[in-house]
Order: sequence, then structure tokens, then C-alpha cells
Amino acid sequence: MVTQFVLRSDKKDKDGKCPVHLLVYFGGVRLKCATGEKCKPADWNADRQKFRASYPLPDEANELLARLAADTLAWWRKLRAAGEAPTLAGLREVLRPKPEAEVAAIKQESVTVWYDEYRKSMVARGYARETLRHHLVTRNWMVGFEKWAGVLLDPTTYNLELHDRLMVYLREERKLALSSVATALKDLKSFLRWLRDERGVTLGLEIRKISIKAFDVPKLYLAADDLQKLEMAMLPANLVPTRDIFLFCCYTGLRYSDVSGLHRGHLHEWNGGKLLRLMMSKARAGVSIYLTTAALAIIDKYADPERLKLLPVHPNQVMNKYLKRVSKLAGLTGAADLVSTDSGNLVRAAVPKCELVTMHTARHTFATQSLLRGMPVEVLQKILGHKKIQTTLIYAKIIEDFQHQTMRRIWDGQLEATDSAGARSSQICEVEPAVA
Repeated sequence: MVTQFVLRSDKKDKDGKCPVHLLVYFGGVRLKCATGEKCKPADWNADRQKFRASYPLPDEANELLARLAADTLAWWRKLRAAGEAPTLAGLREVLRPKPEAEVAAIKQESVTVWYDEYRKSMVARGYARETLRHHLVTRNWMVGFEKWAGVLLDPTTYNLELHDRLMVYLREERKLALSSVATALKDLKSFLRWLRDERGVTLGLEIRKISIKAFDVPKLYLAADDLQKLEMAMLPANLVPTRDIFLFCCYTGLRYSDVSGLHRGHLHEWNGGKLLRLMMSKARAGVSIYLTTAALAIIDKYADPERLKLLPVHPNQVMNKYLKRVSKLAGLTGAADLVSTDSGNLVRAAVPKCELVTMHTARHTFATQSLLRGMPVEVLQKILGHKKIQTTLIYAKIIEDFQHQTMRRIWDGQLEATDSAGARSSQICEVEPAVA
């Protein structure tokens, strides 16, 4: 048996969309049936028989085609075992099965019951703590919606109307930022796929129909002169460790969750210097980070044989609170662009940079400053522990300085010492060279 998906360009509708048909060859028998999917010719890859990335929610649509092909194969195997011949009516029955005449009434369950089971399976499979945390937050938001709306979010009856009400609750009632809502929807879709694919639950809504209009939120990162201001700032004694640990993260690219757990077992000798070897807590990826002079100086400053941990890190909320005071005292009071949405409108506000600095700003700073100094993206990917280089390329998109420097070099033939807005060379970490 051979299956093939084709776009019927001869049946274009008034919107310019053409139906996708499934062709099935059973030896000398050829059957053709519509899949119910439509798209414009530009959104269809005829060679690969799938939707292009330009088609809305292409992954879910291509998953549907794969499932139709699998169902058709299973149907053919049953026919072959029974010695029966395939028919067009039978193929249509497989692709568009008729609802059962009598469906047993199913008691509706709160999403809490399903989601708690989902999180238990995630724990058993070793998901990262941060992933479990934001799934718990999403679960709690759904429970809050049930109380607010007075209805149960049962996945078997979840539909677009209920979904829109959930979005109103998250955006208008909870006043969540668009990025937070996007994260919640990502978790919701992951949860629904698990119910459908691993628990056999019939969902009340196609997952691919769950979407949200998002926009790129500018990432805050510090320039080289900002780092110098932090280094030279006169601070109260209780704020100095916070400043130093933040700078250490700017020199290494570590997240708060990783720098807070550093201990002497992570420190290793290498080629006359030292480096860190550790497993990233979020990505569960092993990294090897060379400690430059500036980074190693901070390690040495807080060396304490009585303490296993390398640095005296406070809880994250305390660090972020102190960082805002440190940044203000260091003079990081220039305006930063804060972008949000309100009733569909894009709202921009000038906010002092010191109010937006958090521990995660250090990771953005390391990434952008490393690229500005000329670090290859592939090397930066290894240091940051990203599984996909597309994640690292996000930083390359936001560096306007790099864009302007490249244009000046190419068009004006200029390359001055002031072209680099990166940190000093002693502050840039390098990945450990591979052994030949």
C-alpha cells in the first residue's frame, strides 16, 4: 500500500485555497478522498507532501496528515487479514468516522484532576524543576478560572468559546503580560497532547486551533560602559556580593539557578587556568566554561574553605531587589524601552534601566557582549547550553550595534577600536577547546 497527499489546485475556492486529497494505492486499486484540509498553493510543499512553515500552525496540520496516513495503513492491514477488498466508502469511513450512535455519558472532571496526573508523570520522567514550576502556575491559573467563571475546564468539552473566556480571564482579570499568557498556552497545548496521545482522551477542541498573537519583547542587556560603572561603583558592604555575583554571571552566562548551586566540585584546572564544568539546571545540558581573569577574581574574592559553595548567593527575589539598588547607585538610570499591550494597542514607556535589571539580565548581557566581540554563534551556543542554535540566534537579532558595525565595515571600510561595544577581552568566556 502507498499513500500520497496532493493539493487539488483545480478546485480552488474564492479565497484561493485548494483542498488536500489523500491518494491510496492498493496494488491495482487506486482510491482518492478529501482530507478536509485546505491551503493556498504557496503554503503547500508538493515534493514533501506537507504544509510549509508559512501555513498557520503547520506542525499540528502535518501531525493530522501523518495520523490520517497511519489510520489508513491500520485499516488496510485489517482488510488484508480478513481477505476483503478496499473501497472508497471504507476509506471515507476511516478518514471521517461517523459518531457512535450511543455515547455513554461521561462525568465532567475539573482540569485539576487531569493536570495533577500530568505533573506526576512529568516528575517521574525527570523534567526540570523550572518546567514543573511554570506548569504548576498554569494549572493554578486554570483552577482560578474555574472559580471565576463557575464552569469546569474539562478537556473533553473544552471548546473555542470556553478558550476565549479563559483568555479574557488571564488578560483582563489576572492582568497577565502577553508573554505570560503565551507560556500558559504553550503549557496547555503540551498538556492536551499528553491527554490525547498518551491517555487516549477525546478532546473537545483541535489543539492547532489554540493560538495567541504575540510580539517580540525587547531583551534588556548591559553595554560595556554599564559593566564598568558596576565594577567601579561605591556601594554599601551588604550590596557588594550581589554586584559581584551579577558581574560573575555577566562574565560566564550562568543563570541564577546555576550560579546559586556552584560548589568546589564544579571547579577544575585546565591548561594553567581554571574552568567550570556543570550540568545546566534548566536545559539539563553539560557545559564547560573557561573562567577569565575577571570571573576568576570574583571566585578568589569569596574563597572560603569552610563553605562548599563558591559564592554567597541570596534567594533570587532578594538578589533582584538588591540589584535594582546596586544599578541605581552605579548610575544605570538611562531610559529603557518597556513594551506592553493594552486593549490590542502596543504601549511603550520609558523606564529607568535600573528598575528593569534582574539576575537574568546578566545572561542576556553575556550573550550579546560575546557576539559583539566576535564569538562564533556555535561557540556561544555551547557555553549557554542551548539545545537548538535558533535559541542562540535570538540574541544575534537584537544586537543593533553588530548590525551597524557590519554595515560601516562593508560600506565605509572603517573598523575602529570604538566599534566594539563588548566587554573587555578578559571578561569574555571561552569554551574549552576539544582535545585533538
